[in-house]
Amino acid sequence: MAIGFHASHEQLSPASLLEAVQLAESAGFEAAMCSDHFAPWSERQGESGFAWSWLGSALQATSLSFGAVNAPGQRYHPAIIAQALATLGQMYEGRVWVALGSGEALNEHITGEGWPRKELRNQRLLECVEVMRALFDGEVVSHDGLVTVDRAKLWTLPQQKPQLLAAAVSAETARWAGGWADGLATVAQPDDDLTRVIDAYRDGGGAGPLIVQVHVSWAPTDAEALEIAFDQWRNNTFAAPVSWDLETVEAFEVASERVRPEDVAQGVLVSSDPAVHRDTLRRYLDLGFDSVYVHHVGKNQKPFIDTYAQNVLPEFAA
Repeated sequence: MAIGFHASHEQLSPASLLEAVQLAESAGFEAAMCSDHFAPWSERQGESGFAWSWLGSALQATSLSFGAVNAPGQRYHPAIIAQALATLGQMYEGRVWVALGSGEALNEHITGEGWPRKELRNQRLLECVEVMRALFDGEVVSHDGLVTVDRAKLWTLPQQKPQLLAAAVSAETARWAGGWADGLATVAQPDDDLTRVIDAYRDGGGAGPLIVQVHVSWAPTDAEALEIAFDQWRNNTFAAPVSWDLETVEAFEVASERVRPEDVAQGVLVSSDPAVHRDTLRRYLDLGFDSVYVHHVGKNQKPFIDTYAQNVLPEFAA
């Protein structure tokens, strides 16, 4: 059972994010994960550093384990992601994992390739998983399908193979992922929906850790917390397929013009009361999740980290 820190590359520069994750470790967060974007969701967020460069620094600068949410198959060739994971895993044994998803056009359209239908993206993802697993086994891999691999072999391998979790939000995707994933990573939603996601993953044969990411906004007052959430996260309120298929920051800006602060609060825990944060994290653990990764959606991370250090994390450490 762990309370982890989510590092959002869309919102902070790599140097600021490195400082934040070091503060998070000092505060008592026990693990970390990060996004892997080419573009932010909004101009107000305004950043998007390269996750794989940053991970090397973050692993060296802390003793935390790190995961990354990644979409192989278009922007990334699966052999390259396998090599990146193997290299980090060899240097920082047992501290690196990845949650693999089918991706979002916001990040993947940059290659100029067409954006496949969802079922084709899932098929492509499964091919990538099979390629990566074979590479971790030390095989020489050739593959012809939705991804192409020609005689690839990883010459540097870790002793412990990195875990390949599935990133899934719906019960349907979670059930499908149960057939191949080493664990499940999802995002906070109503408890009944999360229970369905967990049950579907297990019914599909899924084993391994269950991870949930929760978006929060803390500030000294509820009004300030809501202002932060509305400023930084209103472009993230859209359900699929909008969130998958919009290609540009400008398109997300237009789509969010009629989003209200109360709409953002449906997907972000907005509260100035640390007890509300404690109770919410405990509830997710009680649902069966092994780890909860907390993402404060504000750009200024220190007040949030300090508040959690004093008023939230000690309860879970005890």
